[in-house]
Amino acid sequence: MGGLRELAASFVVPAPAGVAVRDRLRASEADAAVLTEVGVYLGSLAAGDLAERSRQGLAHDAASWAVRKRELTGRSSARWAGSITKASHDQWALARRGQAAHMAWLRGQIASIEARLARPVGAKADKRAGLVRGYAWRGEWHAKSRRLQTLKALLAVVEADRAAGRVRVVRGGKRLAKTRHHLDAAGLDEQAWRERWQAERMFLAADGESGKRFGNETIRVTDTGQVSLKLPAPLAHLANAAHGRYVLEAAVVFKHRGQEWLDRITVNRAVAYRIHHDPARGRWYITASWQRAAAPVLPLEAALARGVVGVDMNDDHLAAWQLDGHGNPVGEPQRFFYDLTGSTEHRDAQIRHALSRLLHHARRCGASAIAIEDLDFTDGTSREKHGRNKRFRRLISRFPTAKLRARLVSMAAEQDIAVVAVDPAYTSRWGAQHWQQPFTTKTRKISRHDAASIAIGRRALGHPIRRRTTPPPTHQSDGAGHRTAQARPDTRRREEPRPHIPGPRTGCAPPGSGAKAGDQGAQHRSGHPAEHAFWQQDSLPLSF
Repeated sequence: MGGLRELAASFVVPAPAGVAVRDRLRASEADAAVLTEVGVYLGSLAAGDLAERSRQGLAHDAASWAVRKRELTGRSSARWAGSITKASHDQWALARRGQAAHMAWLRGQIASIEARLARPVGAKADKRAGLVRGYAWRGEWHAKSRRLQTLKALLAVVEADRAAGRVRVVRGGKRLAKTRHHLDAAGLDEQAWRERWQAERMFLAADGESGKRFGNETIRVTDTGQVSLKLPAPLAHLANAAHGRYVLEAAVVFKHRGQEWLDRITVNRAVAYRIHHDPARGRWYITASWQRAAAPVLPLEAALARGVVGVDMNDDHLAAWQLDGHGNPVGEPQRFFYDLTGSTEHRDAQIRHALSRLLHHARRCGASAIAIEDLDFTDGTSREKHGRNKRFRRLISRFPTAKLRARLVSMAAEQDIAVVAVDPAYTSRWGAQHWQQPFTTKTRKISRHDAASIAIGRRALGHPIRRRTTPPPTHQSDGAGHRTAQARPDTRRREEPRPHIPGPRTGCAPPGSGAKAGDQGAQHRSGHPAEHAFWQQDSLPLSF
């Protein structure tokens, strides 16, 4: 057991602090023309402001922010200028975080390759000594040594950029920008690509402000669903309402969380809006988002009071099993399948449907918590860690760990179901070892994933994963070691002898009497302390 790592404590995942809902904006041709013109114009201002913010780097301060905002106010409006500058700050900060993550990944790759290059070719790993395996053959060793120099050169560039406060950002997305050079492979022509590029670079977003009418003065959505936006000064001639505003013909109805949105805007609480265009479908959408008050995290004991549903996340399905408070499986195992092939929208819908079925199952069972593994595959998909198993690396790369967990937490919060994250170490191995074979019958086939769901649930409840108490040894000596007990860690006297119950006994001695009563050393045959009772004579001291 010396090679096993220490397990992290289970915890209740806090509920999300923000909400975002989207609805289709059935814009007419006139509305679409105005939205496009306004979005393209504001997008050009946002691109210039982001470039200026990037040039300032680490020298940015409040005074430079005020200068940029004043320049944008004269070309648009004060509210649009505030939204654009804030978006530039958020984009720069996001790029810095991505830069730090990239630098950490490069350092990890360099350390891993250097450790394997230091080992002889063909050397096997030794976990006890902390030694990694060497490369399989000399050609691979040589290729990795060249790869090491490439990574070091790239790390030097990234470190220099970070020290200078320089970030590399592409408005519209780097992937779409590279697609311009591979239109045939992407199945696009130049006109279709330019429509997507223009849609991604448009800027039609405004943060809300509490106390203002309907929570947002720049993009306003009334309680009846009427949408209007404040036009920039150069485009004021497009206004069809007072005070330089344009009112769209289309109305908006937020069906999902619509009542919560309506409760906010009727009391003039802040709501942020973003209008975006999908050229592939030819549709316009509007997204409303707002913040919630931070809810207190439910204590772990209270979340697990009515048992838990252990969930093992896999590449194509969720394996779930209900466990009672004592860690015993209840009912039959459940599997909720999804398909991760196809478009992004299809994969996202598949995940939502699978999680909806899981939450409905948890409510039917009466459980108030779902236990999942605290997985993080962001830095574990490299060849240095998983070798030549390309299929397994691709499986991990496409597994939506973060998205699945984020969606589960947000959807479970609406159902008043807590999500408990547990350490994922050894759950599949120990679950299969202790639970797969005992629960497999002629009519029921238990998979390794079903057994892992039991292990995950038991770990969340604080129980050991092993199934039951080890049977007593065949003889009375201590050769088999101490017995293990299926008891909670806080259960007292689980390692002590059984208490003697007073009363008549069939035997030679009354209960509680005798030299060996309640003595843990009674199983030791040699040198037993009971052999030296008061009526036995001790050996003479050597000093006599």
